[in-house]
Amino acid sequence: MAVAEACSCSCSAKLPADGFRRDWTVSEVVALLGRPMNDLIFEAHAIHRQHFDPNRVQLSQLLSIKTGGCPEDCKYCPQSARYDTELKAEKLLEIEAVLAEARAAKANGATRFCMGAAWRSPKERDLDKVCAMVEGVKGLGLETCVTLGMLDAAQARRLKDAGLDYYNHNIDTSPEFYGEIISTRTFADRLDTLGHVRAAGLNVCCGGIVGMGEGREHRAGMLLALANMPQHPESVPINMLVQVEGTPLFGEGALDPFEFVRTVAAARIMMPASLVRLSAGREAMSDELQALCFFAGANSIFYGEKLLTTPNPAEGRDAKLFARLGVEPL
Repeated sequence: MAVAEACSCSCSAKLPADGFRRDWTVSEVVALLGRPMNDLIFEAHAIHRQHFDPNRVQLSQLLSIKTGGCPEDCKYCPQSARYDTELKAEKLLEIEAVLAEARAAKANGATRFCMGAAWRSPKERDLDKVCAMVEGVKGLGLETCVTLGMLDAAQARRLKDAGLDYYNHNIDTSPEFYGEIISTRTFADRLDTLGHVRAAGLNVCCGGIVGMGEGREHRAGMLLALANMPQHPESVPINMLVQVEGTPLFGEGALDPFEFVRTVAAARIMMPASLVRLSAGREAMSDELQALCFFAGANSIFYGEKLLTTPNPAEGRDAKLFARLGVEPL
């Protein structure tokens, strides 16, 4: 198959200025995900090489700055106050504790420091403190990212003024499957927050979770919702469900690892210039699976031994894998 056939579907007569499609249909994406694996990965890798060094991977580190006690009912999340996961609610961390973690992250090679709080949306007094954290982390020479739940327009502007680079707000899954996972906020609520983030001039980090019992058509719908945004997210985290006892999705059947690779490859094809991040679930992935994902277009990971509340590969394991693959930090 020639690289010139990369679109694998009927393209619009007139593409946006950046040359990337934003008019995908579900049937096209389902067909893309269902292509022979070798063809799909070959196309994704060819597109990846057009936009990135294939042997460089961006490193982000994630810290929970406020853990547990969230009022939402996301069925995958151990931080929900509705589920008995033995995770205790904690107060917002002090600024110096966050900066100490950021300094360590930078020393270990991270270029972006991400801070997450288990809130439905931030209160003004908490936002004051988060803005101070953003300013401090930015002062260390790191890119900054936060995920705080829903934002209004004024809150997004405050974060931008504090020096925030990225705001993470995942859509989680397709609009059609969303109600099976969350009832306390709507898919439209998520899009509203993303709109406020864009209007404030912030970069968007937005992706989803696979392995929650969804079908391929739902994974297609999730990718379509991301790729058909007026501007593609600059970072697209693809999470594999980490099953935590006490959450409603504990015991869900495992997703075929090749289906995960297909999702990564399709994300690369549909959003050619975005960073595609291997996020939650890496701790349970083999080195071989991660290497295949890198070949299929993933070029970012969360680094460090813990995500918000779930395990992540030890830094030494990542360093050894990078050395074996000839991969260097971006």
